[in-house]
Amino acid sequence: MKLRCIIVDDEIMARKSLQKLCEQHSALELVAICENVQQALKVLEQNEIDLIWLDVEMPEMTGFDLLEKITTTTTQVILTTSKIEYAYDAFQYQVTDYLKKPITGPRFNLAVEKVLDLRQKKDSPLQQHNEIYIKHEGRYIRLPYSDIQFVENIGDYVKIYTSKQSYVIHTTMKSLEEKLGKQFLRVHRSFIVHLDKIVDIEENNLVIANKVIPISRANKSELMNRLNML
Repeated sequence: MKLRCIIVDDEIMARKSLQKLCEQHSALELVAICENVQQALKVLEQNEIDLIWLDVEMPEMTGFDLLEKITTTTTQVILTTSKIEYAYDAFQYQVTDYLKKPITGPRFNLAVEKVLDLRQKKDSPLQQHNEIYIKHEGRYIRLPYSDIQFVENIGDYVKIYTSKQSYVIHTTMKSLEEKLGKQFLRVHRSFIVHLDKIVDIEENNLVIANKVIPISRANKSELMNRLNML
């Protein structure tokens, strides 16, 4: 399966250069070319994207503004910029790679290989687990994925809900999302849900047990694609 990617850059020559490189690479499927962050957000709402080639300096909203709005960890990001001083910020956002313009073919191919390697490792059976251990009241507790209903963000902590009780742990939503299995999906900035625990969905909300959980516009299309819809 090819990597579905988009280009986000306000410079026409940069877009054309990346477009050519993408179209020449057998592992890539170019879904859209966006001139700004607003266009990219619309594409991300309607499509499952594996990779974003993202410029940093753009009018109105920067590449970092887009990174703030991306809630799924399944989409990898490669920053493309002419300035190396953004490298530190790129590291903070945990982007997959950082390319300095002008981008050469060999460097482009190396970045794609890195994306493919990370994806393969994530999909490897050795990386797949059915449980997670959390530290609670001074000891580590084993939580099978099947027991977890949903996770809620509460500031610097997250609250994990099971059918019997809940646990508050000190971690980030992003870190927990990366550790949970494919049966989980972040449907909102503040919520990760176990897809098998959803009772019903109506408009921009879903229900698990007696909890009504909001669905963000950016995540709704991915949610609907992941469910077995008739």
